[in-house]
Amino acid sequence: MTLPNADEAQTDTRKLTSYLLNAAHRRGGTKARLLVQFGHHREDWRRLESDIRASHLNAEVDATRQTSYGVRYEIRAPRNTPVGRPLRVRTVWQIDKGARAPRLLTLFPD
Repeated sequence: MTLPNADEAQTDTRKLTSYLLNAAHRRGGTKARLLVQFGHHREDWRRLESDIRASHLNAEVDATRQTSYGVRYEIRAPRNTPVGRPLRVRTVWQIDKGARAPRLLTLFPD
């Protein structure tokens, strides 16, 4: 199974720029430092978004979990990076109760 309604998937710009690509963020800083090593930078957040979409939205879902907010989907897949080295990451998406579109919650190195 792939992510339901992947063609409607939403990625919040702030999630990318203020969390995943912000080395000073209390919780996202370690993720940002890893992403920088693979050529992703805050000012080029659209590249990270595009890479995630290309590698994860058509990949097989590895796990699902029902939460009080909706259904969460975990996807593990390798993706190309700006420095030419592959990086395997896990993305977590959620379809909120009453919604159709999945939204990106987070990304972890895998």
